[in-house]
Amino acid sequence: MEISDMGQGLIFVLGVMLPILIVRWINDVVRYKKKRLPPGTMGWPVIGQTFNFMKEGPDFMKNRRKLYGDLFKTHILGCPTVVCMDPDINKQILNSESKGFIPGYPQAMLDILGEWNTAAVHGAPHKAMRGVLLSLVSPPMIRDHLLPKIDAFMKSFLAGMGGEVVDIQAKTKEMALLSSLKQIASIEGGPLAQSLKTELYQLALGTLSLPINFPGSNYRRGLQARRRLVGMLREMIEERRASQISYNDMLDNLLNSDESTKLKLTDDQIIDLIITLIYSGYETMSTTSMMAIKYLHDHPRALLELRRENLEIRKGKPADYTINYNDYKSMIFTRAVVYETLRMATVVNGLLRKLTQDVELKGFVIPKGWRIYVYTREINYNPETYSRSLQFNPWRWLENNLESHQHFMLFGSGTRLCPGKEVGTVEICTFLHYMVTRYWWKEVGKNNIMKFPRVQAPNGLHFKLTEYEQFE
Repeated sequence: MEISDMGQGLIFVLGVMLPILIVRWINDVVRYKKKRLPPGTMGWPVIGQTFNFMKEGPDFMKNRRKLYGDLFKTHILGCPTVVCMDPDINKQILNSESKGFIPGYPQAMLDILGEWNTAAVHGAPHKAMRGVLLSLVSPPMIRDHLLPKIDAFMKSFLAGMGGEVVDIQAKTKEMALLSSLKQIASIEGGPLAQSLKTELYQLALGTLSLPINFPGSNYRRGLQARRRLVGMLREMIEERRASQISYNDMLDNLLNSDESTKLKLTDDQIIDLIITLIYSGYETMSTTSMMAIKYLHDHPRALLELRRENLEIRKGKPADYTINYNDYKSMIFTRAVVYETLRMATVVNGLLRKLTQDVELKGFVIPKGWRIYVYTREINYNPETYSRSLQFNPWRWLENNLESHQHFMLFGSGTRLCPGKEVGTVEICTFLHYMVTRYWWKEVGKNNIMKFPRVQAPNGLHFKLTEYEQFE
């Protein structure tokens, strides 16, 4: 009887790798006992408390906070980790990259996204790569180049759905990916878009997994998806260089750097930047768009106000109108809906930092090489910052300048503030504009939504769409 590839992989891990990892674990436990570590438990050898973390979700943090306070140790996603839930210390950590706190994302994410993704680099390389990203999504670029493409895409993508039952989760995932591909490389549907979509879906799954490379694991599938994706992107780059056609997109901008450019990009850097651009915006945009539809359905007053604002923008325009930058700037309530959805749905639960030296926090010593999980989720539900914090209330963003609050971290903080913050908001606002001026929607069936480790509807999120009566 032949043993399957997965079976052979498991035998290798259990018989060869596991004893080595257990010995390393024991050595680490003995060594770290000499440190003044925060309270907490590390769980099982090798896997630590990863399964508990994935199973319990936010309760994992809440329960340990009750036991140990705002700072406690654990072992999750393959790393000894200290979880910090103190908002003031979290702000300090996110603004202290030069003081020993560098990005410390899980090994699976770093391996699959590439060595030049902006989460992996720090110091001067990060500053340079971030500068390149910011130049691609600056306000002038959004106004003159990106918004026209976003508008044309949304108008076409969201057309003709009246009378249909639509899985909004599947629709927004496809929308986020195809919109990114159009902006980055002028790809509009077809076999190439479908192939890229398949690999990117698998790549995204692999980034949140244990970095154990055996057949059948999400980690291995993610690595395989990356290899195929890199091959497609290399071929695309070669075709662009051989062509005399100007596409006026992000890929053109990355390829057309000259000697005066501060950073001369290699093909590997360009590929990792493209993957970073797609990956970083994909989940946030798709999930926020999906949950906005759900929250608006459940809160008719907010939906009516959103519709009023966007019908006012549309008023007096021709049937084939486009949204311009001034229209976007006037979407005050629409932007508030986006922010409130980000807060309530909490697509990003926290941020990881790795220590390059021993660091003292609140009287405890965190060893060099450990991760700190800057857990920002609970800040979103803090009643001291957001009154009636468990209620969906977009008006709160109009009544108070919450963006300037010291604990506002919806887009990160410090030098790692999300570079795509504004273009992502533009995309979701444009999506909501065409949804709310074209359709009414009613939820169909019982849809279950999970909030951890990803916000998702395991069986889809279905709505019946009806043409808006006044839309011509």
